[in-house]
Order: sequence, then C-alpha cells, then structure tokens
Amino acid sequence: MSLVFPDRESLTDLGSYAARAKVLDDEGAMRLQASGTTVAAYVGILAGRGLMGEGAVLGLRVMALAEPVDLDVTLPLAAVTDRTARPSPHSGPVEFVLPPVTVNPVWAALAPPRSGWEPVAEVAADVVNSVAREGISEVALGAPEGSGAAAVATLRQRVWTTMSRTDPALPAGLALAAYGLGFVVEGEPLRLYAHGRWTRLSSSVGHALMR
Repeated sequence: MSLVFPDRESLTDLGSYAARAKVLDDEGAMRLQASGTTVAAYVGILAGRGLMGEGAVLGLRVMALAEPVDLDVTLPLAAVTDRTARPSPHSGPVEFVLPPVTVNPVWAALAPPRSGWEPVAEVAADVVNSVAREGISEVALGAPEGSGAAAVATLRQRVWTTMSRTDPALPAGLALAAYGLGFVVEGEPLRLYAHGRWTRLSSSVGHALMR
C-alpha cells in the first residue's frame, strides 16, 4: 500500500511535519486517513486521560494526493521520517510506500468532528507563540534532571491543560501543538473554534485539536 503525492516537495513537507512531531514526542505516531485524493495526517501531542481521552491534544494537516486511495493506518513517527528522508530526485508524482510496522496509540481511537465547528475568536500569532514558550519554560523548570517519568507526565498534563491568561484565553496545549508543529505563521491570526468537548486552533498551515 502506498500514497502518491503530487511532487517531491509534498513528500518532503510530510517528512518535516513528522520530524516536528517527533521533537514533541520521540516515541510518537502519525495516523494517516486517506479518502480519494486527500489525506488527513494526525499526530499525538498529549495522550489525555481516561477512556474519553480528556486533555488529549492532536495535530492535523490535510494534504493533497496525486492518486485516489482509501486507507486508515497509524505509523511510528520514526518510520515516517525514515521513509521521507530521501525523496526521489525526479520531478512529478512521488510514491510514499507505507512502512510495514503499525502502532495503536490510545489517541488514535479519538475521532475529532469534521464539521459543525463554531467560531469562538481569533488569536494573534505572537500570543500563541508566547503561551507555548511560557508553558515550555514552566515544564523545564518544574522537571529538573532526575525527575521521575510519572512526575513529569503529571506536570506536563497540568501545564498544557491550563487556560492561558490571554484575551481570548485558550488551552496552553493548543498553543504548544501549533507552535511546535509549525502552524503559526507570522502576522496571520489563528482561529479558535469549539465543538462539544473539542476545541480547535487553526491556521492556513494546519490545525491543533484538544478534547
């Protein structure tokens, strides 16, 4: 099974997206849901808690394909970055052969809504960056060398589920995802949406979703 992208730049873009996600979670995964000539690429930023995945944060990019296909597969980020590290030197459509190894992270069972989102507010790009950097510093200072994995996980969950002190306020985890995945475009405000338990922060590059 494979995905055929329109050109090598598109495949390189997928690899860059996976590499950014890997910085946020070295053992992370990417869920590829393709239907027709589009593929939705989800990555997990925070796993969330309990059966309902409360506090889960995902990243999403939707990309065009050169050939229609239907599939739903979740791959280790390391496998994606490995397969995209050496794109074809030729112009024209490029094939991405799916790695044989799949994974099943808890967040992949979550299904963010595809429609029915209600606009909430616009958030300036520099505000999103500031919230993300503040959270990153708080986690770094609160988890000194030698901190146990459970303590770090608890700290991260607390920091990234906190609402920012900005106007409008937004969950810090959404800022982390948008900032870390390269969704923040200088001078372009991001749009905040809500749908039931879900919140979404969107730019022209991609979407950060939180349950």
